[in-house]
Amino acid sequence: MMTQLNIKDRLKAFGNKGDKAILKEIKQLHTQQALMPRSRNDMAYKERKKALRYLMFLNEKQDGTIKARGCADGRPHRIYTSKEDTSSPTISIEAMMLLCAIDAKENRYVVVSDIPGAFLHADMEDNVHMLLEGTVAEMIVKLDPLIYRKHIWYNKHSKPMLYVQLKKALYRTLQAALLFWKLLSETLQEWVFVPNPYDKCVSNKNIEGKQSMIIWHVDDLKITCKQRRSGKYTKKTKQ
Repeated sequence: MMTQLNIKDRLKAFGNKGDKAILKEIKQLHTQQALMPRSRNDMAYKERKKALRYLMFLNEKQDGTIKARGCADGRPHRIYTSKEDTSSPTISIEAMMLLCAIDAKENRYVVVSDIPGAFLHADMEDNVHMLLEGTVAEMIVKLDPLIYRKHIWYNKHSKPMLYVQLKKALYRTLQAALLFWKLLSETLQEWVFVPNPYDKCVSNKNIEGKQSMIIWHVDDLKITCKQRRSGKYTKKTKQ
């Protein structure tokens, strides 16, 4: 079983391994330029009040490695945001079953893949702030003291705090999945994939007379074609 712990409990459970996992996770935010630090004194009261908390969790995998997962606590934004403005299209069950039948009928090659750090590729459109606390705030300062240290402040319990503005979509912000869907759809169209008029998560492209199809659910992709190519068409093997 995988043990899911929050950042407070991990100090006792995982020690140095937990520190390294958390640092790896927040380094991704820094590298992708997902966060812009904000001075507490320069923010309006409403901005501070609406700032989302940053949550960090750890889980121990079956092989003993420690995986950190950070996300925004997007629940407060449900008060200010309608479901219609944040819902992302997902492939329908009917379309997925029909396309699986086509794959089998045409004996297509099938590749499945996900996109690492998918949401962080999409720019945040709204003005969304987030609050980093305690260990996470301390760790991100270590990544680049010149950028972050001057914006650190301390609460009444002497806990380090840091406000940031999200420049990239972050997991569990309400609009993240929709922003990534827009980015992926636009990118596929740039690559001359044609959106299916009946399902917004299906795109097709004719490649040397053969149809290539991409379907996706959030950041999980399934790519199919009757022929595959690596330099030249290779001999077909059993799926």
